[in-house]
Amino acid sequence: MTGTLWIIGGTTEGRELAAYAGSRGIPTYVTVATAYGASLIPSWPSLTVWTGRLTEEDMERFLLEHAISHVVDASHPYAAVVTGNCRTACMRRRVSYIRVTRPAFPHGDAVSVYSMEEAADFLSDTEGAVFLTTGSKNLDVFTHIPDYEKRLYVRILPLRDSLDRALSLGYVPGHIICMQGPFSTELNAAMFRQYHSRYVITKDSGKPGGFAEKQEAARMAGARLIVVGRPAETGDSLQAVKEQLEALWHDS
Repeated sequence: MTGTLWIIGGTTEGRELAAYAGSRGIPTYVTVATAYGASLIPSWPSLTVWTGRLTEEDMERFLLEHAISHVVDASHPYAAVVTGNCRTACMRRRVSYIRVTRPAFPHGDAVSVYSMEEAADFLSDTEGAVFLTTGSKNLDVFTHIPDYEKRLYVRILPLRDSLDRALSLGYVPGHIICMQGPFSTELNAAMFRQYHSRYVITKDSGKPGGFAEKQEAARMAGARLIVVGRPAETGDSLQAVKEQLEALWHDS
């Protein structure tokens, strides 16, 4: 078929789909939020990488300007706003929309909460060090925990914006770990032990997000795992989406 594909990337699935589309010569735009995310996209002649954050109106404009025929939303499972905006834009412009979903992991005996705010509320009634692995976006929520600057250790990406945000919110340099994953179980466990972590906060980010490694590391370190559940959604597996793209561009 003829047409142009748009992959909303920034995730492991997005990068894998970009490589898949590129290797098959499918004309594709891949959008990511940051320059760092763009640097991880494989280079293929048929791929065009676009960097920046898009509102719902921006998405509609993007669909029209680039004559997009199909959209694959491979954004993060917790990027509910991005997914909602994309669904709406595609519906308005009558463009085919495919959502990639990431399998969840069983939480075991972890504490399950359904928002960052609920996690912060839970921790406000506890004592001991907390190791935060949920990134820099929601750091402001955890400043409501009493003595957060003494209790919380935060692991964020080694990006200037992330570090500046942490510092501006009052997190002290000795409690900020700037590192890029993936992290093995052993490295996670060593970090949790190093900071005497009583609690570890994580998202249910599935296999690509290293959830299993954090879960096992928390157990090894004797820390209680707190899992912030992901928004409920429907979609297709990564393999199923690849098969759809194959059918759309090469089997018709």
